[in-house]
Amino acid sequence: MRRRSKKVALSIVGATAFTLAGCAEEQIDAQAFPDLPSCVKAAESEGLFSTEECRVAVAEAQTLHVESAPRYDSLTVCEEQHGKGACGTEQAAAEGGSGSIFMPLLAGYLIGNMMRGTGGLAASQPMYRTAGGRFATPGGTTYSGNSGRGQLGAGQFARPPATRGLAPMTRATVASRGGFGRSNTGRRSYGG
Repeated sequence: MRRRSKKVALSIVGATAFTLAGCAEEQIDAQAFPDLPSCVKAAESEGLFSTEECRVAVAEAQTLHVESAPRYDSLTVCEEQHGKGACGTEQAAAEGGSGSIFMPLLAGYLIGNMMRGTGGLAASQPMYRTAGGRFATPGGTTYSGNSGRGQLGAGQFARPPATRGLAPMTRATVASRGGFGRSNTGRRSYGG
């Protein structure tokens, strides 16, 4: 009976290792752009995305911005997290928004090619400036810049949780989370 338990234990360990190896997140080609014209220019010269994919991805990122951008109860708290002059009102960002809720201005777009090769499906995320001079997505993952190319996990393009209609963050809320962009351990750097 002793031998059988060792074989069962080894089988379980082997199956677990195989399962964990299969869980590695797929890496996709991604690029960050400060604006639509930069994406279009890269599409024409580099070919990672088409011009139409740039337009669609930027429109998607702008929609996500309205739905999922961090929201603050005052301009002061927003600027503490994103820098002086980097915030606007929710009302200015979208129809029906409140003029007393503040959110960061778009500072760029993160676009990923979800299917390798030409004719791929582009996914995107809005990017915001952080007070430390970095850039972050609504989920708080920070990057060193808002331009450049690299490989990212497909999970970086998961739809962020909606913040529209929720209570805005206060100074106390921000402090309890460690500030925008600091609660997520994912750090990425882009080269030009």
